[in-house]
Amino acid sequence: MTPSDHMHERPQWDCRACGLPWPCPTARAGLLEEYRGFPSLLKVYLSTQMYDALDDMMADGGAPPDLYDRFLAWARNRPQTP
Repeated sequence: MTPSDHMHERPQWDCRACGLPWPCPTARAGLLEEYRGFPSLLKVYLSTQMYDALDDMMADGGAPPDLYDRFLAWARNRPQTP
């Protein structure tokens, strides 16, 4: 499996490949690699995904309190690689 196989499944937002909450560790590594030269765009993408997940989860009775940690905190202040 490649990192691109680790996509989210809506509306529960679990990884289609491994079943962990998305973004799973493999998806995170793939996203860091894909956006390594554009960290601000990674944060925009993840923010958009977080709000989509929030909409889906609120429709099912409420969002978990850790969405920021799950979607954005891990990508914060990552060093850029040349």
